[in-house]
Amino acid sequence: MDDRNFLKEEAEVLKQYPIEPYFAEDFGKVKKVYTNSGAFALKKIHPYEGTDFIKHIQHLYQRGYNRIVPVYPANDGRYAVLHNKSLYYLMPWMPNSLKEDQSERQKQLFRELARMHTLSVKEMEISPEVKEEHYNQTLKEWEKEEEFVNGFLETCENRVYMSPFELTFCLYYIQIRQAIQFAKQKLESWKEITKEQKKTRTVTLHGKVSPEHFLFDERGYGYFVNFEKARKGSPIQDLLPFLARSLKTQPKYGDDVIDWINVYFKYFPFRDDEMQLFMSYLAFPSGIIRVAETYHQRKKEVDERKFVQKLQRQYWLLSNTGYVVTKMDEIERQKQQAKQEGAQS
Repeated sequence: MDDRNFLKEEAEVLKQYPIEPYFAEDFGKVKKVYTNSGAFALKKIHPYEGTDFIKHIQHLYQRGYNRIVPVYPANDGRYAVLHNKSLYYLMPWMPNSLKEDQSERQKQLFRELARMHTLSVKEMEISPEVKEEHYNQTLKEWEKEEEFVNGFLETCENRVYMSPFELTFCLYYIQIRQAIQFAKQKLESWKEITKEQKKTRTVTLHGKVSPEHFLFDERGYGYFVNFEKARKGSPIQDLLPFLARSLKTQPKYGDDVIDWINVYFKYFPFRDDEMQLFMSYLAFPSGIIRVAETYHQRKKEVDERKFVQKLQRQYWLLSNTGYVVTKMDEIERQKQQAKQEGAQS
């Protein structure tokens, strides 16, 4: 092994595997290791993350889902090696070939995520008390946020001269208010729909879905990697963070995002209650409210230009999300109308 291209600790770790490493390339937390058996990826993680994610990977394999970059066991059967207060695990190196355009890659990601959720879905009992508590807690938090928004608007309007941030916030207020009302309405719909339901659906969550964690082989097939945040939960928990990041751009029509969501629903359709809760969470403008709260709670003079830019970026997210949610709501209404017409005919 060439020590000029290899840190000592990685060399020590790789002694635990039946491979003969030659040299490595540094990709941050991942090292690309060249060996007598081909190229491998050696990943370094914090020990508190542990190896529980291996159980989720194995569970998915047992359920028939194999679009996961596998983790190789060490010589003693362990799936992670502890060395110098860090954990390491070994995988095959995925070339991540770029054979498709970005939109098609995202569609394949959503298709595979839906398949993963489908194969791991499980119904579990949920008591009326738990649902009521979730509803009350969420509503209480949102009403507190709404109270702040209204109070901050009043404070701004009572000033003789508004700051640039305050003026911009007032211009955005109507859209913020509409998003809050829409989110609360959908939360109420979820409560009504689930009144008689005694079960809810859980799936195995990837935990950190992103294009960087969905790699492609030479044939163009996509595989998930980085399952360290995997856990059981609602499928909504995998979708929301990904969509929020995808929509945090300059103003745009989110038709590509709607296409991705439709691909997901084709393979893993949401039930009515899940759809209402999904739209509710997606619509609520928490980002722009956070920025306004930070500005309001400031203890000293701030850079107005930077704060206005932060507010503007969150407003773009709000607008982009609003477009997507409105389209989704329209599609759902059309489905409900078609059902009603079909029942009457």
